[in-house]
Amino acid sequence: MALCLKQVFNKDKTFRPRKKFEPGTQRFELYKKAQASLKSGLDLKAVVQLPPGESINDWIAVHVVDFFNRINLIYGTMSEYCTEKSCPIMSGGLKYEYRWQDDSKYKKPTKLSAPQYMCMLMDWIEMLINNEDVFPTRIGVPFPKQFQQVCTKILTRLFRVFVHVYIHHFDSIINMGAEAHVNTCYKHFYYFIREFSLVDHRELEPLVRMPQ
Repeated sequence: MALCLKQVFNKDKTFRPRKKFEPGTQRFELYKKAQASLKSGLDLKAVVQLPPGESINDWIAVHVVDFFNRINLIYGTMSEYCTEKSCPIMSGGLKYEYRWQDDSKYKKPTKLSAPQYMCMLMDWIEMLINNEDVFPTRIGVPFPKQFQQVCTKILTRLFRVFVHVYIHHFDSIINMGAEAHVNTCYKHFYYFIREFSLVDHRELEPLVRMPQ
């Protein structure tokens, strides 16, 4: 029998602190609009579409932060099942292996365990979304020219979290009664990245049947 979501997704288990939008800002209003549409029961394909008159970069920024929070919570909840012993390689089955590179500590693609990869990933995303030069929050400050490229990289790596969780920890998701919630989060993510062509279709191959 499925547990209620409050039992399944305990905010105390968040892998990293949640990033919040400041009340009164345009991005906070966009976030509220996106959440209202999501909770209204609308088709997820319609929910992800850019609202008339809104900036595409603001819309992408809001969703990148929201997906970071949601995926952070999903992985944090089931991270006890993803250990150095159970997942010595960050992978998506036998066919896909993901190596870490950040042009800082790891200048070349480096093989890491799944928990190590997740830790590096969440730290890296958190650093980017808190960087005013990349994700500006002040009124009148423009997004950098490479903003969508940065978001593509973030979303591509977040997609790999779904790949690993679905392929290696799906039994744990079912046992927690979290299958429906994780599926909805994944579909929302999938329709968003497809709507704006933010992740290369080759990256989607491990879960190519999931949206159906």
